[in-house]
Amino acid sequence: MVLTMNDRPEEFPAAIRSLLAQDGVDLDIVVVGNGCAPDHVPDGVRAVELPTNVGIPEGRNVGAANVKGELIFFFDNDAVLPAPDALSRLAAEFSRDPRRAFVQPRIADPVTGLTLRRWVPRLRASHPDRDGIATVMAEGVVMVRRDMFEAVGGWPGHFFLFHEGVDLAWRLWDRGCVGHYAPDVIVHHPATNPARHANFHRLNARNRVWLARRNLPAPLIPLNLATWVLVALWRLRGLAAFRASLAGLAEGLRGGYGTRAPMRWSTVARLARAGRPPVC
Repeated sequence: MVLTMNDRPEEFPAAIRSLLAQDGVDLDIVVVGNGCAPDHVPDGVRAVELPTNVGIPEGRNVGAANVKGELIFFFDNDAVLPAPDALSRLAAEFSRDPRRAFVQPRIADPVTGLTLRRWVPRLRASHPDRDGIATVMAEGVVMVRRDMFEAVGGWPGHFFLFHEGVDLAWRLWDRGCVGHYAPDVIVHHPATNPARHANFHRLNARNRVWLARRNLPAPLIPLNLATWVLVALWRLRGLAAFRASLAGLAEGLRGGYGTRAPMRWSTVARLARAGRPPVC
């Protein structure tokens, strides 16, 4: 499932070519135009046009509803699969542990080979070549079991952008599932800065509040948000970023987070044993 806004006329065709070159899997590819009619869609690939930009997570939900298969691969339109067996190797990872609901490959910049810390969905992110259990995910390049994806309601579409991967991962864990990081499978993706988005600081803060209020037991919400605020204040650079983050925090506290379904305390314990308790 590939989402596009027709803003990457060179990268998008390369992404599709790398998908079509995959061996050892039966593929059904759908491209969702988020507020546009998708360009450069080759024969054999279906397209879905959305009249408005509904945001990345909801666009992915539309794609998932329109694509076939037991496993859904969410693929950014500026990523490339450098090896023709990438998808078959990712799919094979699910058979190694029936609890696995999602598998993420190693994402690396095609020029520098750099894997950003935020792309490594487990502890010890400074060693991206080590596999292991994943408690979160990098949303743009990840494979998910369809049955579990549908069971937890898919991506939180109203988030629009940022933190939807943590939300989905937590809900999958609360179903008794786990995630897996498979660094032997490489996917190329440019190492970009998420702060390039105009609304980054506001949406990042708002969705962090929504994430906690939707998913955490009540006693953990203030602890989670206090930890995030301290870390965010330390990282923020500039008055404009501070004001935007403050506006997002206030927006999140006012509501709009959707259905509240706090995870079980046993899930909190499982995440803590995996090294990432949901308080930071």
